[in-house]
Amino acid sequence: MRTSLLAAPLVLAVTLAAAALCCAATIADSCNAIRDFADVAFCVSRLRSVPGAASADRHGHLLMAADLAAASGASAGAAAAKLARGERDPAVRDALQACAFLYGAASLFMLVRQAGGDCDAALGGAAGRTMAAANREFDQLAIVTTALLNTFSL
Repeated sequence: MRTSLLAAPLVLAVTLAAAALCCAATIADSCNAIRDFADVAFCVSRLRSVPGAASADRHGHLLMAADLAAASGASAGAAAAKLARGERDPAVRDALQACAFLYGAASLFMLVRQAGGDCDAALGGAAGRTMAAANREFDQLAIVTTALLNTFSL
């Protein structure tokens, strides 16, 4: 009886540790789960930038990725609008205004990944390079979010 009483705290500790391991998902676990769809290094670096991500589960990582994607879309839209205001070429100005609109819509419905590609297509050529980094960031975050969402069975 004395041995079983002494072992009880150890059994409890092991049980709690096993429960934590079974249910907790590290950032690396979440990103590795979507490695066929998203750049794991990008996923890990972006999620690590969010306070609380290290202790979050996969649901938390999904919500964090969605927030990052929405913020990225809003930032890209603002950048396109700013570039449009300073643009003298009417065709490029119109394309940048279209980009601002697309990113505004994509920020509301951020799983619509077309915004970056449509923005690139609207700008075309050399002018498209002005939004390339913003397009890439938004596209990658939208991929991460969509892929994380798809890891859950609904």
